[in-house]
Amino acid sequence: MIHLGADDIAALLTPAAAAEAVGAALRDGLDPESCPARSGIPVPAGELLIMPAASATYAGVKIAGVAPANPGRGLPRITGSFLLLDGPTLLPVALLDAAALTTVRTAAVSALAIDALAAPDATRLVLFGAGPQAYAHLEAALKVRELTHLSVVSRTPEPAESLVAHARGLGLRAHTGTPSEVSGADLVICCTTAREPLFDGRLVPGRAAVVAVGSHQTAVRETDSELVRRSSVWVEARAAALREAGDLLIPLAEKVIAEDHIAGNLAELVRGGARIPSDRPRLFKSVGMAWEDLAVAAALLRASTTVRETAVGPGSPARKGRIVR
Repeated sequence: MIHLGADDIAALLTPAAAAEAVGAALRDGLDPESCPARSGIPVPAGELLIMPAASATYAGVKIAGVAPANPGRGLPRITGSFLLLDGPTLLPVALLDAAALTTVRTAAVSALAIDALAAPDATRLVLFGAGPQAYAHLEAALKVRELTHLSVVSRTPEPAESLVAHARGLGLRAHTGTPSEVSGADLVICCTTAREPLFDGRLVPGRAAVVAVGSHQTAVRETDSELVRRSSVWVEARAAALREAGDLLIPLAEKVIAEDHIAGNLAELVRGGARIPSDRPRLFKSVGMAWEDLAVAAALLRASTTVRETAVGPGSPARKGRIVR
């Protein structure tokens, strides 16, 4: 069985390739509404998440740990593994680092949404958060839009400055900013652990797209009810969003919106033909789904196999049964 750690995952698949893997699954007919629900199990350190998915070619399950105290220990908040199985036989074929896989697939999903919802000439990004997802989302957004300006909003100054320095190295005009800067944004990305809205939704201009990925909990949100009310709202799957997305469930409970306020899901965006308004904000709310992990894990396995086959030669370690990375 192949083991793919964080470094392997970063080396094997570009953000564009990851987005293509997710998009291809949808274009090939995958129905995100039919994906099995995530199971959440409280444990002393936080929560265990169990996320299964299957296709004719592969099946898989992610067991992810969410440990809120870990960052204070210098450890990742998200832990765990993804077990990839052969579809016809259900024999294990690969074990992947769950945190790295989650980072890659979340940004890949967001890239598809940004490409569909952001204005073609979007240049100004306001990015909430400065952790691994922020870096991944910046890279993914740059693959689909020619961004020139970045404002990083974070409650921790040092990581924010590090992300700003990274962005300047990519050629962006970057600085640390404040939530009010959403008023001048073309694109807003929220990838935080915030439990309350990060900014005033009244400030977001009608031309802007907003992507919120930070939470899958019913009582937690990064965006406020006013932004949701004003926006054309898109989700990975209606069923998952109405089950888990506090960004939508809270305004629903407040009767600010009804369920039919959701304009469509990711499959409708990717397959084309969806009506995208240009006179109001477009909000994409992501909760993370197992079929996305499966699509990216399968792409990583294919990439890993190609690398190993290329590396195999007479007398090489791989010929003797060891994996060459």
